[in-house]
Amino acid sequence: MQLSEFECSIFEDTNLELGEGPTYDPDTDTAWWLDISGRKLVERPLRSDAATIHDLPFMGSAFAVIDAERQLVVSEHGLYVRSTGDGTLSQLLPLEADNEATRSNDSRVHPCGAMWIGTMGKTAQPERGSIYHFFRGEIRKIFSDITVTNCICFSADGSVGYYTDSVTDNVMRVDVDPKTGLPTGEAKPFIVKEPSQPGFADGAVMDADGLIWIARWQGSCVQAYDASAAVVETIQLPTWQITCPAFVGSDASQMIVTSASVGLSDEQRSELPHAGKTFLLDRRMNGRIEPKVII
Repeated sequence: MQLSEFECSIFEDTNLELGEGPTYDPDTDTAWWLDISGRKLVERPLRSDAATIHDLPFMGSAFAVIDAERQLVVSEHGLYVRSTGDGTLSQLLPLEADNEATRSNDSRVHPCGAMWIGTMGKTAQPERGSIYHFFRGEIRKIFSDITVTNCICFSADGSVGYYTDSVTDNVMRVDVDPKTGLPTGEAKPFIVKEPSQPGFADGAVMDADGLIWIARWQGSCVQAYDASAAVVETIQLPTWQITCPAFVGSDASQMIVTSASVGLSDEQRSELPHAGKTFLLDRRMNGRIEPKVII
């Protein structure tokens, strides 16, 4: 696949094993994301052409800004506060610490500052994952019996949440309390798997127009879905395992998308030289800045 054939450029050309969890800090104009299985944290200022890759002592899957001095890293062992200045990590709360078979996965901050945190089996064991609600020092389980937690995102007013179990490829919709980020009703199917859909729903983000942008794992694209769950746009990308989108830029008008190289054969890696790289879409977005998490 030639990059010139696609509506994107390379934002960071490191071939990560499992790029995931991108987010953006507007105060420093910096994008952050993780390599889950590679145990890395990637830092890339938008004004720079170079990224800094930090080693992690665990598998981290999600990242959020707390304030100018602190960041939150969601990992297989729990929630950790990271010092912005020197990268020092200190555990804030354990998460499924008594279960070595699971790890954290897709997570996102609700508009009120709460965070939904997904877990899954390290080898995708059936129904071993859950989604937790974390807010102001308290964590509670809100959904369970999920195999691969993904697609966590929220409406701009915080009244609706979405998530999926990627193996079903059905995206669920649930009413949410805008003040707390807690579900107030029963989750119901929103996007139902169709044979024509490419791959499986992975990470997602909702823009200011109410479109849900979903990365399609093994689908080589990002798709936008409207309020009726119809696909209104598909952007093809030059690799197979697309993992998660995020809005970046001071006006959230750009989108980066992470990908993975994990599990590919040597032949597939040769055919997909951009696997594991992070892409910048060549179009303007009406995005939203992700809120800071309140710990």
